[in-house]
Amino acid sequence: MALSEPAAGPADAPPVATVPQNPFLRPALPLLGGPTNTVTRRIFVAATRMNDGKTTVCLGLFAALQALHPRVGFIKPVGQRFIEVQGQQVDEDSYLLDTIYNVRVPIESMSPVTVDGTFTRRFLKNPGPMHAELKDRICRAFDRVSWEKDFTLIEGTGHAGVGSVFDLSNASVARLLNAKVIIVCPGGIGRPIDEIALNKALFDQAGVEVVGAILNKVAHDKLATVAEYAGLGLKRLSVPLLGVLPVRSMLSEPNLVQIAEEIKGRWLNGRKAGAKQRVQRVVVGAMSANGIVDYLQPGTLIITPGDRDDIILAATATARLAGGSAIAGLVLTNDVPPHPKIAELLAQTDIPVIAAKEESYTITSKIYAMTVKTQPQDTDKIPIIKKLITDHVDLQALLARV
Repeated sequence: MALSEPAAGPADAPPVATVPQNPFLRPALPLLGGPTNTVTRRIFVAATRMNDGKTTVCLGLFAALQALHPRVGFIKPVGQRFIEVQGQQVDEDSYLLDTIYNVRVPIESMSPVTVDGTFTRRFLKNPGPMHAELKDRICRAFDRVSWEKDFTLIEGTGHAGVGSVFDLSNASVARLLNAKVIIVCPGGIGRPIDEIALNKALFDQAGVEVVGAILNKVAHDKLATVAEYAGLGLKRLSVPLLGVLPVRSMLSEPNLVQIAEEIKGRWLNGRKAGAKQRVQRVVVGAMSANGIVDYLQPGTLIITPGDRDDIILAATATARLAGGSAIAGLVLTNDVPPHPKIAELLAQTDIPVIAAKEESYTITSKIYAMTVKTQPQDTDKIPIIKKLITDHVDLQALLARV
């Protein structure tokens, strides 16, 4: 089949359907005002707020789509949290998904625009030319990740209006890529309907169709009630309820590596074991050694000053009796190291131990305030995420609307 250029038309008008040109061979000019690929099916995943579970839904949806369409692409057009990969700024969610699924597209195309600390100021000084360049970058990236793909999953950033300051709101980007939208929102009845209505209004204004909603983190005993009544409320907005995801506590549990980074801690022992330890509960060791014994259980992180030899010895003794670490780990606060003899005993166990400069209350507050996002090393979370989407989202209903 011969390749052809898209028909000529206004810069911002959606191109007519045609066989897409190989985007890797396309010349740099003229700048694109829309993607040339009009063949690959696509869906834009938005949310009502930050950290509502959008990335979790994308991780599960990607696997579910692959079961039906082996050639699936992914892109997060605008990213606000990024890491450096091969000298380039790459959105961390794009890197995460590529690490897990090996998407087989250039990583830089999966993350064409990253918003650093000076991005907005640079845009406001030169909005016209910069906006044209950003649109071109997003469209070319979309064409590349969608090249020879059956389906492309597009992840947004926050709610529908995020990015409006530089004319790349989620609603605008979904319109630019000619994508229909599903909205992810925390579970409930009244509040989700209100927030989805607000976001839908912005998508409607941009001429983007919202084809469904997914409610996330719903208590198990409320699944049926939320599904029934939220479904009725969303139906009044002409938004189908595609799924209600039950809460899975493990998805919110950080590992010790994440905690060490959050509190800027220093590893004293058991770092390798700590990478696999999930923290299910945090206990401040302000009681006596006798009082702490009942808390020395798997999944528990003990926070205590480094001079509390009695608590450290109790954890060490329990680890020896258990034949391994009986707790998730220890955080020793106030920048007080354990006594050298105690440190020798700890070194004979695999108990993860982190030293922190601040006092116990501050460290505990930081841990409770953490935003726990799935990381590439969280391989134990991925099967749970896949099963959440497979079991609780009506994929056929979604695909019928795209």
